[in-house]
Amino acid sequence: MDAAQGFLDDVWNKLMTIYNKESKRINEFVSHRPLQVGVMDYLQVAWRDGKIHIDIDEPFDWTDSSYKIEAGPYIAELTEERIRTELYPALRKEVEELFLSDKLGPHFFDYRFQIVFSVEMKEEDIHICDQLVNNVKLNQLRQSFQNFITSKIMADLPVLPSVDDQFFFSRHLVNPDLIEQKEDTVDPLIGRLSAKLCSNKERLSEWIGQYTSAMEDWIQNVYLPRYFNRADSYAIEWIPKEERALINPNADQLSFFVYTALQIGKKRPDTREQYLKLAVQLGSKQAEDYIRRGSGKFTPVYKGTYAEIHNNDVTQTIEVRILAEEEAAYGEVLDYMIELLQKGFPKEYSLKLKSKQKSYLPLKKMAKSGLHRFFAAALTYPALYPKLAAYANIAMEPYAWYKDTEPSEKSVMPGTYAVLGLGLYSKDYFPLISRYMQMVDTEHQMIQDGYAEVFIDVHGVEPELMSVLMDILLAGNEEARHVKNFVIDRVELAETLLQELSSKEIYERELVLYRIFGSLEKLKKAATSKQTKPELKPMYAKLLALVS
Repeated sequence: MDAAQGFLDDVWNKLMTIYNKESKRINEFVSHRPLQVGVMDYLQVAWRDGKIHIDIDEPFDWTDSSYKIEAGPYIAELTEERIRTELYPALRKEVEELFLSDKLGPHFFDYRFQIVFSVEMKEEDIHICDQLVNNVKLNQLRQSFQNFITSKIMADLPVLPSVDDQFFFSRHLVNPDLIEQKEDTVDPLIGRLSAKLCSNKERLSEWIGQYTSAMEDWIQNVYLPRYFNRADSYAIEWIPKEERALINPNADQLSFFVYTALQIGKKRPDTREQYLKLAVQLGSKQAEDYIRRGSGKFTPVYKGTYAEIHNNDVTQTIEVRILAEEEAAYGEVLDYMIELLQKGFPKEYSLKLKSKQKSYLPLKKMAKSGLHRFFAAALTYPALYPKLAAYANIAMEPYAWYKDTEPSEKSVMPGTYAVLGLGLYSKDYFPLISRYMQMVDTEHQMIQDGYAEVFIDVHGVEPELMSVLMDILLAGNEEARHVKNFVIDRVELAETLLQELSSKEIYERELVLYRIFGSLEKLKKAATSKQTKPELKPMYAKLLALVS
Protein backbone atom coordinates (compact mmCIF):
# COMPACT_ATOMS: atom_id res chain seq x y z
CA MET A 1 0.00 0.00 0.00
CA ASP A 2 1.16 3.52 -0.77
CA ALA A 3 2.38 5.10 2.46
CA ALA A 4 0.57 8.42 2.06
CA GLN A 5 -2.67 6.68 1.05
CA GLY A 6 -2.39 4.24 3.96
CA PHE A 7 -2.05 7.09 6.44
CA LEU A 8 -4.93 8.96 4.84
CA ASP A 9 -7.22 5.90 4.80
CA ASP A 10 -6.64 5.20 8.49
CA VAL A 11 -7.33 8.81 9.41
CA TRP A 12 -10.39 9.12 7.19
CA ASN A 13 -12.04 5.89 8.35
CA LYS A 14 -11.65 6.90 12.00
CA LEU A 15 -12.69 10.50 11.36
CA MET A 16 -15.89 9.55 9.52
CA THR A 17 -16.87 7.16 12.31
CA ILE A 18 -16.49 10.05 14.79
CA TYR A 19 -18.22 12.59 12.55
CA ASN A 20 -21.22 10.35 11.81
CA LYS A 21 -21.91 10.01 15.53
CA GLU A 22 -21.49 13.75 16.06
CA SER A 23 -23.80 14.65 13.17
CA LYS A 24 -26.77 12.88 14.79
CA ARG A 25 -26.27 14.91 17.96
CA ILE A 26 -25.65 18.23 16.23
CA ASN A 27 -28.56 18.14 13.82
CA GLU A 28 -30.99 17.70 16.72
CA PHE A 29 -30.36 21.09 18.31
CA VAL A 30 -28.79 23.52 15.83
CA SER A 31 -31.47 23.79 13.15
CA HIS A 32 -33.48 26.53 14.86
CA ARG A 33 -30.61 28.84 15.83
CA PRO A 34 -30.47 31.73 13.38
CA LEU A 35 -27.03 32.89 14.55
CA GLN A 36 -25.33 29.49 14.36
CA VAL A 37 -24.78 28.13 10.85
CA GLY A 38 -22.80 25.16 12.15
CA VAL A 39 -20.75 23.70 14.98
CA MET A 40 -17.54 22.00 13.90
CA ASP A 41 -14.69 24.39 13.17
CA TYR A 42 -11.50 22.50 14.02
CA LEU A 43 -9.55 19.37 13.11
CA GLN A 44 -6.09 18.36 14.22
CA VAL A 45 -4.29 15.32 12.85
CA ALA A 46 -0.93 14.57 14.42
CA TRP A 47 1.69 11.84 14.45
CA ARG A 48 3.43 11.68 17.82
CA ASP A 49 4.47 9.14 20.42
CA GLY A 50 4.17 6.35 17.84
CA LYS A 51 0.45 6.93 17.17
CA ILE A 52 -1.88 8.97 15.00
CA HIS A 53 -3.89 11.46 17.10
CA ILE A 54 -7.16 13.05 15.95
CA ASP A 55 -8.78 16.01 17.73
CA ILE A 56 -12.14 17.35 16.51
CA ASP A 57 -12.07 20.23 19.02
CA GLU A 58 -9.15 22.45 19.87
CA PRO A 59 -7.38 20.59 22.69
CA PHE A 60 -6.43 22.05 26.04
CA ASP A 61 -2.76 22.04 26.94
CA TRP A 62 -3.35 20.22 30.21
CA THR A 63 -5.31 17.23 28.90
CA ASP A 64 -5.20 14.65 26.11
CA SER A 65 -8.63 13.80 24.69
CA SER A 66 -7.40 12.72 21.27
CA TYR A 67 -8.78 9.77 19.36
CA LYS A 68 -5.77 7.51 18.77
CA ILE A 69 -4.94 5.14 15.92
CA GLU A 70 -2.20 2.52 15.66
CA ALA A 71 -0.41 3.27 12.39
CA GLY A 72 0.70 0.60 9.99
CA PRO A 73 4.29 -0.05 8.82
CA TYR A 74 3.78 2.50 6.05
CA ILE A 75 4.69 5.23 8.53
CA ALA A 76 8.39 4.44 8.10
CA GLU A 77 8.16 5.37 4.41
CA LEU A 78 6.84 8.89 5.01
CA THR A 79 9.56 11.40 4.32
CA GLU A 80 9.22 15.12 4.92
CA GLU A 81 8.92 15.71 1.18
CA ARG A 82 6.14 13.14 0.77
CA ILE A 83 4.28 14.50 3.78
CA ARG A 84 4.36 18.04 2.41
CA THR A 85 3.75 17.27 -1.26
CA GLU A 86 1.48 14.17 -1.14
CA LEU A 87 0.00 13.41 2.26
CA TYR A 88 -1.08 16.80 3.52
CA PRO A 89 -2.46 18.06 0.15
CA ALA A 90 -4.55 14.86 -0.12
CA LEU A 91 -5.85 15.26 3.44
CA ARG A 92 -6.68 18.92 2.89
CA LYS A 93 -8.54 18.12 -0.35
CA GLU A 94 -10.69 15.45 1.36
CA VAL A 95 -11.46 17.74 4.32
CA GLU A 96 -12.31 20.71 2.11
CA GLU A 97 -14.68 18.67 -0.07
CA LEU A 98 -16.48 17.38 3.02
CA PHE A 99 -16.51 20.85 4.61
CA LEU A 100 -18.12 22.46 1.56
CA SER A 101 -20.74 19.70 1.22
CA ASP A 102 -23.87 18.97 3.25
CA LYS A 103 -23.02 15.28 3.57
CA LEU A 104 -23.10 15.45 7.39
CA GLY A 105 -26.03 17.84 7.52
CA PRO A 106 -26.37 21.57 6.82
CA HIS A 107 -25.48 22.55 10.40
CA PHE A 108 -22.52 20.26 11.00
CA PHE A 109 -19.73 22.62 9.93
CA ASP A 110 -19.38 26.28 10.83
CA TYR A 111 -18.54 28.72 8.04
CA ARG A 112 -14.86 28.74 9.05
CA PHE A 113 -12.75 25.65 9.62
CA GLN A 114 -9.17 25.24 10.87
CA ILE A 115 -6.96 22.30 9.92
CA VAL A 116 -3.87 21.61 12.01
CA PHE A 117 -1.46 18.92 10.82
CA SER A 118 1.74 17.99 12.64
CA VAL A 119 4.26 15.19 12.43
CA GLU A 120 7.14 14.46 14.78
CA MET A 121 10.32 14.00 12.73
CA LYS A 122 13.84 13.10 13.79
CA GLU A 123 15.38 16.41 12.78
CA GLU A 124 12.61 19.02 12.66
CA ASP A 125 8.89 18.58 13.28
CA ILE A 126 6.37 19.48 10.59
CA HIS A 127 3.54 21.81 11.60
CA ILE A 128 0.97 23.09 9.11
CA CYS A 129 -2.08 25.24 9.89
CA ASP A 130 -4.75 26.08 7.29
CA GLN A 131 -8.01 28.02 7.33
CA LEU A 132 -10.99 27.09 5.15
CA VAL A 133 -13.99 29.37 4.57
CA ASN A 134 -17.41 28.47 3.22
CA ASN A 135 -18.46 31.77 1.64
CA VAL A 136 -22.03 30.61 1.10
CA LYS A 137 -22.46 29.97 4.83
CA LEU A 138 -20.62 33.18 5.70
CA ASN A 139 -22.99 35.26 3.59
CA GLN A 140 -25.92 33.39 5.08
CA LEU A 141 -24.69 34.20 8.59
CA ARG A 142 -24.10 37.85 7.70
CA GLN A 143 -27.68 38.15 6.52
CA SER A 144 -29.03 36.36 9.61
CA PHE A 145 -26.92 38.59 11.84
CA GLN A 146 -28.27 41.78 10.27
CA ASN A 147 -31.85 40.46 10.38
CA PHE A 148 -31.35 39.55 14.04
CA ILE A 149 -30.16 43.07 14.90
CA THR A 150 -33.22 44.56 13.21
CA SER A 151 -35.82 42.12 14.50
CA LYS A 152 -34.52 41.27 18.00
CA ILE A 153 -32.15 44.02 19.15
CA MET A 154 -33.50 47.25 17.66
CA ALA A 155 -37.17 46.23 17.88
CA ASP A 156 -39.08 47.65 20.83
CA LEU A 157 -40.10 45.62 23.88
CA PRO A 158 -41.55 43.11 24.52
CA VAL A 159 -39.40 41.62 21.73
CA LEU A 160 -36.25 40.02 23.19
CA PRO A 161 -33.76 37.46 21.91
CA SER A 162 -33.65 34.02 23.50
CA VAL A 163 -30.84 33.37 25.98
CA ASP A 164 -29.16 31.01 23.48
CA ASP A 165 -29.33 33.55 20.65
CA GLN A 166 -28.09 36.22 23.04
CA PHE A 167 -24.98 34.08 23.63
CA PHE A 168 -24.18 33.76 19.92
CA PHE A 169 -24.91 37.45 19.37
CA SER A 170 -22.28 38.33 21.99
CA ARG A 171 -19.70 36.18 20.17
CA HIS A 172 -20.48 37.75 16.80
CA LEU A 173 -19.92 41.25 18.20
CA VAL A 174 -16.16 40.57 18.22
CA ASN A 175 -16.09 38.75 14.87
CA PRO A 176 -14.57 40.95 12.12
CA ASP A 177 -16.17 38.73 9.47
CA LEU A 178 -19.58 39.98 10.61
CA ILE A 179 -19.14 43.45 12.08
CA GLU A 180 -16.61 46.28 12.06
CA GLN A 181 -14.44 46.13 15.16
CA LYS A 182 -15.03 49.67 16.35
CA GLU A 183 -16.48 51.00 19.56
CA ASP A 184 -19.01 53.23 17.80
CA THR A 185 -20.31 50.18 15.90
CA VAL A 186 -20.42 47.61 18.69
CA ASP A 187 -21.22 49.70 21.77
CA PRO A 188 -24.65 50.97 20.58
CA LEU A 189 -25.77 47.36 20.09
CA ILE A 190 -24.56 46.35 23.55
CA GLY A 191 -26.24 49.42 25.03
CA ARG A 192 -29.51 48.76 23.20
CA LEU A 193 -29.88 45.20 24.47
CA SER A 194 -28.74 46.21 27.96
CA ALA A 195 -31.43 48.89 28.07
CA LYS A 196 -34.08 46.39 27.02
CA LEU A 197 -32.99 44.01 29.79
CA CYS A 198 -32.66 46.62 32.54
CA SER A 199 -35.91 45.58 34.25
CA ASN A 200 -34.75 41.94 34.40
CA LYS A 201 -31.64 41.97 36.58
CA GLU A 202 -30.84 38.30 36.09
CA ARG A 203 -31.04 38.48 32.30
CA LEU A 204 -29.04 41.72 32.31
CA SER A 205 -26.34 40.20 34.50
CA GLU A 206 -26.24 37.15 32.23
CA TRP A 207 -25.94 39.37 29.14
CA ILE A 208 -23.08 41.38 30.65
CA GLY A 209 -21.34 38.12 31.49
CA GLN A 210 -21.83 36.83 27.94
CA TYR A 211 -20.41 39.80 26.07
CA THR A 212 -17.53 40.33 28.51
CA SER A 213 -16.66 36.63 28.18
CA ALA A 214 -16.72 36.95 24.38
CA MET A 215 -14.41 39.96 24.59
CA GLU A 216 -12.10 38.11 26.97
CA ASP A 217 -11.85 35.22 24.51
CA TRP A 218 -11.10 37.60 21.64
CA ILE A 219 -8.39 39.35 23.65
CA GLN A 220 -6.71 36.19 24.91
CA ASN A 221 -7.01 34.00 21.82
CA VAL A 222 -6.93 36.49 18.94
CA TYR A 223 -5.53 39.90 19.79
CA LEU A 224 -2.83 39.52 22.43
CA PRO A 225 -1.15 36.45 20.85
CA ARG A 226 -0.17 38.68 17.90
CA TYR A 227 2.18 40.65 20.12
CA PHE A 228 2.72 38.64 23.30
CA ASN A 229 3.39 35.10 24.51
CA ARG A 230 1.90 33.65 27.67
CA ALA A 231 4.41 32.92 30.40
CA ASP A 232 2.87 29.39 30.56
CA SER A 233 -0.48 27.69 30.05
CA TYR A 234 -1.84 28.69 33.44
CA ALA A 235 -0.35 32.14 33.84
CA ILE A 236 -2.06 35.43 33.13
CA GLU A 237 1.30 37.11 32.49
CA TRP A 238 1.99 38.16 28.91
CA ILE A 239 5.57 38.48 27.64
CA PRO A 240 6.30 40.69 24.58
CA LYS A 241 7.40 38.80 21.47
CA GLU A 242 10.91 39.59 20.33
CA GLU A 243 9.70 40.71 16.90
CA ARG A 244 6.92 42.89 18.34
CA ALA A 245 9.04 46.01 17.90
CA LEU A 246 8.85 45.42 14.15
CA ILE A 247 5.03 45.27 14.22
CA ASN A 248 3.00 48.45 14.12
CA PRO A 249 -0.41 47.63 15.64
CA ASN A 250 -3.41 48.70 13.61
CA ALA A 251 -4.76 51.85 15.29
CA ASP A 252 -8.42 50.83 14.99
CA GLN A 253 -7.82 47.37 16.41
CA LEU A 254 -5.71 48.78 19.25
CA SER A 255 -8.53 51.20 20.04
CA PHE A 256 -11.01 48.30 19.98
CA PHE A 257 -8.74 46.34 22.33
CA VAL A 258 -8.83 49.26 24.77
CA TYR A 259 -12.63 49.40 24.47
CA THR A 260 -13.01 45.67 25.21
CA ALA A 261 -10.66 46.01 28.18
CA LEU A 262 -12.92 48.72 29.61
CA GLN A 263 -16.00 46.55 29.14
CA ILE A 264 -14.37 43.57 30.85
CA GLY A 265 -13.42 45.84 33.73
CA LYS A 266 -17.06 46.24 34.73
CA LYS A 267 -16.82 42.70 36.08
CA ARG A 268 -13.06 42.32 36.55
CA PRO A 269 -11.29 45.63 37.22
CA ASP A 270 -7.92 43.98 37.90
CA THR A 271 -8.02 42.30 34.49
CA ARG A 272 -8.96 45.58 32.85
CA GLU A 273 -5.98 47.31 34.42
CA GLN A 274 -3.66 44.55 33.20
CA TYR A 275 -5.00 44.86 29.65
CA LEU A 276 -4.73 48.65 29.67
CA LYS A 277 -1.09 48.36 30.70
CA LEU A 278 -0.51 45.96 27.80
CA ALA A 279 -2.19 48.48 25.50
CA VAL A 280 0.22 51.13 26.77
CA GLN A 281 3.10 48.81 25.79
CA LEU A 282 1.58 48.67 22.30
CA GLY A 283 1.62 52.47 22.13
CA SER A 284 -1.92 53.41 23.17
CA LYS A 285 -2.01 56.98 24.48
CA GLN A 286 -5.72 56.45 25.17
CA ALA A 287 -4.98 53.57 27.58
CA GLU A 288 -2.28 55.62 29.29
CA ASP A 289 -4.76 58.47 29.86
CA TYR A 290 -7.35 56.07 31.25
CA ILE A 291 -4.88 54.67 33.78
CA ARG A 292 -3.74 58.13 34.83
CA ARG A 293 -6.93 60.16 34.85
CA GLY A 294 -9.93 57.94 34.13
CA SER A 295 -12.43 58.50 31.36
CA GLY A 296 -12.47 62.29 31.74
CA LYS A 297 -16.09 62.33 32.87
CA PHE A 298 -15.08 63.19 36.44
CA THR A 299 -12.62 65.75 37.75
CA PRO A 300 -9.84 63.44 38.97
CA VAL A 301 -8.69 65.44 42.00
CA TYR A 302 -10.61 67.23 44.75
CA LYS A 303 -8.73 69.29 47.33
CA GLY A 304 -11.01 70.35 50.14
CA THR A 305 -10.59 71.95 53.50
CA TYR A 306 -10.45 68.69 55.44
CA ALA A 307 -9.72 66.02 52.84
CA GLU A 308 -7.99 65.38 49.52
CA ILE A 309 -9.66 62.91 47.15
CA HIS A 310 -8.56 61.30 43.88
CA ASN A 311 -10.88 59.23 41.69
CA ASN A 312 -10.57 57.12 38.57
CA ASP A 313 -13.76 55.71 37.09
CA VAL A 314 -11.85 53.42 34.71
CA THR A 315 -9.85 51.65 37.41
CA GLN A 316 -12.88 52.12 39.73
CA THR A 317 -10.82 53.51 42.56
CA ILE A 318 -11.17 56.37 45.05
CA GLU A 319 -8.24 57.51 47.17
CA VAL A 320 -9.04 59.54 50.29
CA ARG A 321 -6.55 61.40 52.45
CA ILE A 322 -8.04 62.73 55.68
CA LEU A 323 -6.27 65.99 56.52
CA ALA A 324 -7.96 66.53 59.87
CA GLU A 325 -9.42 63.71 61.97
CA GLU A 326 -12.79 65.28 62.70
CA GLU A 327 -16.44 65.05 61.75
CA ALA A 328 -16.18 67.70 59.03
CA ALA A 329 -13.57 65.67 57.12
CA TYR A 330 -15.75 62.57 56.85
CA GLY A 331 -18.75 64.72 56.00
CA GLU A 332 -16.79 66.38 53.21
CA VAL A 333 -15.80 63.00 51.76
CA LEU A 334 -19.38 61.68 51.98
CA ASP A 335 -20.69 64.74 50.15
CA TYR A 336 -18.10 64.18 47.44
CA MET A 337 -18.87 60.44 47.06
CA ILE A 338 -22.62 61.07 46.92
CA GLU A 339 -22.06 63.60 44.14
CA LEU A 340 -19.81 61.14 42.27
CA LEU A 341 -22.43 58.39 42.39
CA GLN A 342 -25.18 60.79 41.34
CA LYS A 343 -23.12 61.62 38.25
CA GLY A 344 -22.68 57.95 37.36
CA PHE A 345 -19.39 56.95 38.99
CA PRO A 346 -19.22 53.12 39.28
CA LYS A 347 -20.79 51.89 42.49
CA GLU A 348 -18.47 48.89 42.42
CA TYR A 349 -15.29 50.68 43.47
CA SER A 350 -12.46 50.21 45.92
CA LEU A 351 -11.21 52.89 48.30
CA LYS A 352 -7.71 53.59 49.60
CA LEU A 353 -7.80 55.50 52.87
CA LYS A 354 -5.05 57.51 54.51
CA SER A 355 -6.39 58.16 57.98
CA LYS A 356 -5.39 57.67 61.60
CA GLN A 357 -8.74 56.08 62.37
CA LYS A 358 -8.65 52.27 62.76
CA SER A 359 -12.33 51.64 63.51
CA TYR A 360 -14.23 48.56 62.27
CA LEU A 361 -17.80 47.36 62.61
CA PRO A 362 -18.45 44.49 65.08
CA LEU A 363 -19.00 41.91 62.31
CA LYS A 364 -16.31 39.23 62.36
CA LYS A 365 -16.18 38.23 58.68
CA MET A 366 -16.10 41.71 57.14
CA ALA A 367 -13.09 42.60 55.00
CA LYS A 368 -10.79 44.96 56.86
CA SER A 369 -10.48 47.25 53.87
CA GLY A 370 -10.13 50.97 53.39
CA LEU A 371 -13.83 51.17 52.55
CA HIS A 372 -14.83 49.37 55.74
CA ARG A 373 -12.51 51.56 57.81
CA PHE A 374 -13.83 54.78 56.25
CA PHE A 375 -17.48 54.03 56.96
CA ALA A 376 -16.76 52.69 60.45
CA ALA A 377 -14.97 55.96 61.20
CA ALA A 378 -17.79 58.08 59.73
CA LEU A 379 -20.29 56.15 61.87
CA THR A 380 -18.59 57.42 65.03
CA TYR A 381 -20.19 60.82 64.29
CA PRO A 382 -24.02 60.68 64.78
CA ALA A 383 -24.47 63.99 62.95
CA LEU A 384 -23.30 62.23 59.77
CA TYR A 385 -25.99 59.53 59.88
CA PRO A 386 -28.30 61.34 57.41
CA LYS A 387 -25.43 61.66 54.92
CA LEU A 388 -24.52 58.00 55.40
CA ALA A 389 -28.14 57.04 54.71
CA ALA A 390 -28.23 59.25 51.63
CA TYR A 391 -25.04 57.60 50.38
CA ALA A 392 -26.43 54.11 51.06
CA ASN A 393 -29.70 54.81 49.26
CA ILE A 394 -27.91 55.77 46.06
CA ALA A 395 -25.16 53.11 46.37
CA MET A 396 -27.27 50.01 47.00
CA GLU A 397 -27.65 47.83 43.94
CA PRO A 398 -28.42 44.09 43.80
CA TYR A 399 -25.93 41.80 42.01
CA ALA A 400 -23.21 44.46 42.42
CA TRP A 401 -20.13 44.28 44.65
CA TYR A 402 -17.60 46.62 46.15
CA LYS A 403 -14.11 45.94 44.77
CA ASP A 404 -12.39 46.23 48.15
CA THR A 405 -11.68 42.50 48.37
CA GLU A 406 -11.12 39.56 46.05
CA PRO A 407 -14.40 37.80 45.16
CA SER A 408 -15.11 35.71 48.26
CA GLU A 409 -17.43 35.33 51.23
CA LYS A 410 -16.29 38.83 52.24
CA SER A 411 -17.66 40.46 49.06
CA VAL A 412 -20.54 42.84 49.81
CA MET A 413 -23.11 44.91 47.95
CA PRO A 414 -22.40 48.66 47.62
CA GLY A 415 -23.77 50.50 50.64
CA THR A 416 -23.28 47.54 53.01
CA TYR A 417 -20.90 49.15 55.51
CA ALA A 418 -23.04 52.27 55.88
CA VAL A 419 -26.34 50.39 56.15
CA LEU A 420 -25.29 47.71 58.62
CA GLY A 421 -23.56 50.30 60.78
CA LEU A 422 -26.58 52.61 60.83
CA GLY A 423 -28.80 49.68 61.81
CA LEU A 424 -26.64 49.03 64.85
CA TYR A 425 -26.27 52.63 65.98
CA SER A 426 -29.73 54.11 65.43
CA LYS A 427 -33.32 52.81 65.37
CA ASP A 428 -34.17 55.57 62.91
CA TYR A 429 -32.64 53.50 60.09
CA PHE A 430 -34.50 50.21 60.53
CA PRO A 431 -36.51 50.87 57.31
CA LEU A 432 -33.17 51.19 55.51
CA ILE A 433 -32.08 47.85 56.99
CA SER A 434 -35.29 46.21 55.72
CA ARG A 435 -34.81 47.68 52.25
CA TYR A 436 -31.21 46.47 52.16
CA MET A 437 -32.14 42.95 53.27
CA GLN A 438 -34.82 42.72 50.59
CA MET A 439 -32.30 43.78 47.90
CA VAL A 440 -29.25 41.74 48.89
CA ASP A 441 -28.20 38.77 46.73
CA THR A 442 -28.75 35.96 49.23
CA GLU A 443 -27.24 33.36 46.90
CA HIS A 444 -23.84 35.02 46.62
CA GLN A 445 -23.41 37.25 49.70
CA MET A 446 -22.87 35.87 53.19
CA ILE A 447 -21.96 38.78 55.47
CA GLN A 448 -25.60 39.42 56.41
CA ASP A 449 -25.87 35.90 57.91
CA GLY A 450 -24.18 36.98 61.12
CA TYR A 451 -25.93 40.32 61.36
CA ALA A 452 -29.01 39.11 63.29
CA GLU A 453 -26.94 38.05 66.29
CA VAL A 454 -25.05 41.35 66.44
CA PHE A 455 -28.27 43.33 65.90
CA ILE A 456 -29.96 41.50 68.80
CA ASP A 457 -26.93 42.03 71.04
CA VAL A 458 -27.45 45.78 70.53
CA HIS A 459 -31.25 46.10 70.39
CA GLY A 460 -32.61 42.92 71.96
CA VAL A 461 -35.76 41.06 70.81
CA GLU A 462 -38.88 43.18 71.20
CA PRO A 463 -42.32 43.04 69.52
CA GLU A 464 -41.74 46.36 67.73
CA LEU A 465 -38.52 44.96 66.22
CA MET A 466 -40.08 41.77 64.85
CA SER A 467 -40.68 43.13 61.35
CA VAL A 468 -37.08 44.19 60.78
CA LEU A 469 -35.83 41.01 62.43
CA MET A 470 -37.87 38.97 59.94
CA ASP A 471 -36.25 40.83 57.06
CA ILE A 472 -32.79 40.17 58.51
CA LEU A 473 -33.46 36.45 59.01
CA LEU A 474 -34.99 36.00 55.54
CA ALA A 475 -31.91 37.58 53.95
CA GLY A 476 -29.73 34.78 55.26
CA ASN A 477 -27.70 32.69 52.85
CA GLU A 478 -28.69 29.02 52.55
CA GLU A 479 -25.80 28.26 54.91
CA ALA A 480 -27.06 30.74 57.54
CA ARG A 481 -27.04 29.32 61.06
CA HIS A 482 -29.34 29.24 64.07
CA VAL A 483 -29.40 32.65 65.82
CA LYS A 484 -28.88 31.57 69.42
CA ASN A 485 -29.77 34.89 71.05
CA PHE A 486 -33.12 35.17 69.19
CA VAL A 487 -35.23 33.90 72.11
CA ILE A 488 -39.03 33.78 72.05
CA ASP A 489 -39.67 33.65 75.81
CA ARG A 490 -42.73 35.88 76.15
CA VAL A 491 -46.28 35.51 74.86
CA GLU A 492 -46.24 38.95 73.23
CA LEU A 493 -43.13 37.98 71.27
CA ALA A 494 -44.72 34.71 70.10
CA GLU A 495 -47.91 36.53 69.11
CA THR A 496 -45.97 39.13 67.11
CA LEU A 497 -43.92 36.36 65.45
CA LEU A 498 -47.13 34.51 64.51
CA GLN A 499 -48.56 37.68 63.04
CA GLU A 500 -45.42 38.39 61.00
CA LEU A 501 -45.17 34.80 59.70
CA SER A 502 -48.83 34.53 58.71
CA SER A 503 -48.22 36.64 55.60
CA LYS A 504 -45.07 34.72 54.55
CA GLU A 505 -44.66 31.81 52.14
CA ILE A 506 -44.18 28.31 53.61
CA TYR A 507 -40.48 28.21 52.75
CA GLU A 508 -40.00 31.60 54.43
CA ARG A 509 -41.76 30.42 57.57
CA GLU A 510 -39.57 27.33 57.68
CA LEU A 511 -36.41 29.40 57.29
CA VAL A 512 -37.38 31.83 60.06
CA LEU A 513 -38.36 29.06 62.49
CA TYR A 514 -35.16 27.18 61.74
CA ARG A 515 -33.04 30.26 62.42
CA ILE A 516 -34.87 31.01 65.69
CA PHE A 517 -35.29 27.49 67.12
CA GLY A 518 -32.52 25.53 65.39
CA SER A 519 -34.93 23.08 63.71
CA LEU A 520 -38.60 22.18 63.57
CA GLU A 521 -37.83 19.14 65.74
CA LYS A 522 -36.49 21.40 68.47
CA LEU A 523 -39.61 23.57 68.21
CA LYS A 524 -41.78 20.44 68.56
CA LYS A 525 -39.88 19.42 71.67
CA ALA A 526 -40.21 22.94 73.12
CA ALA A 527 -43.98 22.82 72.54
CA THR A 528 -44.31 19.78 74.84
CA SER A 529 -41.33 20.24 77.18
CA LYS A 530 -41.88 20.59 80.91
CA GLN A 531 -39.21 23.29 80.83
CA THR A 532 -41.34 25.53 78.58
CA LYS A 533 -43.62 28.09 80.23
CA PRO A 534 -47.22 26.79 80.07
CA GLU A 535 -48.49 29.96 78.38
CA LEU A 536 -45.95 29.52 75.56
CA LYS A 537 -46.80 25.90 74.67
CA PRO A 538 -49.97 26.72 72.68
CA MET A 539 -48.11 29.54 70.95
CA TYR A 540 -45.33 27.14 69.86
CA ALA A 541 -48.02 24.72 68.62
CA LYS A 542 -49.52 27.51 66.50
CA LEU A 543 -46.07 28.26 65.04
CA LEU A 544 -45.73 24.58 64.10
CA ALA A 545 -49.16 24.65 62.49
CA LEU A 546 -47.92 27.38 60.13
CA VAL A 547 -45.55 24.89 58.45
CA SER A 548 -47.57 21.68 58.67
